[in-house]
Amino acid sequence: MNIKKVAVVGGGTMGNGIVTVFALKGFSVFLVELSETLVQKALTSIENNLTRMVKKGSITDFEKSDTLKNITPIIELKNTPPDCDLVIEAVYENKEVKLSIFNELNNIVNSNCIFASNTSSISITELAVTTRPDKFIGMHFMNPVPIMKLVEIIRGYSTSDETFLVIKELAQNLDKVPVEVNDYPGFIANRILMPMINEAIFSLMEGVASAEDIDTVMKLGMNHPMGPLTLADFIGLDVCLAIMEVLYNGLGDSKYRPCPLLKKMVAANKLGRKSGEGFFIYN
Repeated sequence: MNIKKVAVVGGGTMGNGIVTVFALKGFSVFLVELSETLVQKALTSIENNLTRMVKKGSITDFEKSDTLKNITPIIELKNTPPDCDLVIEAVYENKEVKLSIFNELNNIVNSNCIFASNTSSISITELAVTTRPDKFIGMHFMNPVPIMKLVEIIRGYSTSDETFLVIKELAQNLDKVPVEVNDYPGFIANRILMPMINEAIFSLMEGVASAEDIDTVMKLGMNHPMGPLTLADFIGLDVCLAIMEVLYNGLGDSKYRPCPLLKKMVAANKLGRKSGEGFFIYN
């Protein structure tokens, strides 16, 4: 299967990054959002990111212009072009919302179209309840998408070998490194990363050390480029909590219990960079 037309549902941090990567490689990309305001916000983010890439010398002004021409904004899911070869869902981590998107898309796009979810933790098998479970797969990009090389490719219970091979080759054509992962809560990246972040939050809550010192230990002692609490703020504390809850509920092991401080901060809307405050303050 030769994928040419790609629709990305959701224009947030992950969605606009995925759109950027496909558009840079010459794909026709449809950016699907709920409103004109959200579409314009996503397009502004994409253009700003491309401008930074031009300043760094990663791309030329001509490549930036061509990339923007490859992106077509679409308002409302019902207007998704029916001849898409691939639809990637990149909305927030809510199973019911994702299910509703795929159920609606199933009646819009052609039967050969592959469905992919960028979920960071939710079961691909549980999302693949459409009439095309063999053409359903997880395609978990890392943030920031244009920079990070890894893509976790997650097989659902019924994902066909053909679908897997098409998506693996596609990831390689995007200059990404695909890693095959089976369908378990959190997959690999977040099953390992999120408990580390959660433990760092426990350490802060218990007064073992300050947020700054916890991050310093991990940066200087473990050679991490970013401390776990800074990283949590970057990801979004609401996203971290959602993933921990998937791990805890899916694996039934108390070691995945979300830290009470994490839950309290999300309840207080202290979500990290996107809210201006998390474990650190942001302007």
